[in-house]
Amino acid sequence: MGEHVQNARRHLRTIVAAATLAIVAAACGSDTSNAGSSGGVGLTGSIKVSGSSTVEPISSLVAETFHQDNPNVEIGVDGPGTGDGFALFCQGETDISDASRLIADDEKKTCADAGIEYIQLEIAFDGITVMTNSANDAVACLSKGDLYALFGPESEGFSTWSDANDLATKVGGKGGFPDLPLQITAPGEESGTYDAFIELAGIEDAALANGVPEADADSLRSDYTASANDNVIIQAMEGSDSALGFVGFAYAQDAGDQIREIQIDGGGGCVVPSAETIADASYPLSRSLYIYVNKAKLASSEALKAFVDLYLSDTGLNESVSTVGYVPLPADRVEATRSAWDQATA
Repeated sequence: MGEHVQNARRHLRTIVAAATLAIVAAACGSDTSNAGSSGGVGLTGSIKVSGSSTVEPISSLVAETFHQDNPNVEIGVDGPGTGDGFALFCQGETDISDASRLIADDEKKTCADAGIEYIQLEIAFDGITVMTNSANDAVACLSKGDLYALFGPESEGFSTWSDANDLATKVGGKGGFPDLPLQITAPGEESGTYDAFIELAGIEDAALANGVPEADADSLRSDYTASANDNVIIQAMEGSDSALGFVGFAYAQDAGDQIREIQIDGGGGCVVPSAETIADASYPLSRSLYIYVNKAKLASSEALKAFVDLYLSDTGLNESVSTVGYVPLPADRVEATRSAWDQATA
């Protein structure tokens, strides 16, 4: 797959540092007779992919592989966030929407109102990784109650970890946090990781049970530093000894010893995020990743079909997913994804 692909995980930050990856067509007169299995001979056109910054590295790597065999197809991949991606997708501005969560009901309606029909395809597993600075050995494991006390809507104004102790105890957390500055940097509301974290950490349920109004229950505290760029979040962890944040598993793994991954206790004991615990869902913040394909654009673009064919081959669902640090689907889920695609394109 080439030197870049072989080293993609090591260079993950470089791959996604730019807001947009544009793989432009080759110079005029290039020979397309060598097009390979990912598309056949002479494919042309353009493919626009936008959405989740978590899924972006997978799509970028598949795009690079596809472009090697199809140099006359222009592909753009960017990662402004799942919500922003769906907004573009439901306006018909993109061909594929990367998503780190399922499409929401209001987004479904927006697509339906615009006449946008789509194919939903599960492509990988991820685990939202809660992390701190590598020097912060005072926090090794957090329960869901602890996550609520630190990130939830009632934690607004907490400026030290220890400020959250009483609330943690009240909602069934462990507490015992150190008296250190609490500097949170994490995804913002445009991110599917933000929504998935609220769901998987039980933020809304805890808020409602604690008397928070329904309108405020499905959100995190608003006084933290929000960023759509996962690399910015990683850098914030490195810049403060008592920082706190969360990103997708691959970004945390790529950061290595520069950050400390925090174990999560979902009720059955502390579990470290790993390929194994994410694959078997024993890690409490495990989730699926998706791509959504515009049906109308698919019908008019041989290149788009060829690109998704490659995405759903072993090259995409196994090699590319593994290379950038996410967890491949098990065989039965791969079969379900490919069956959904085959039925949609029959």
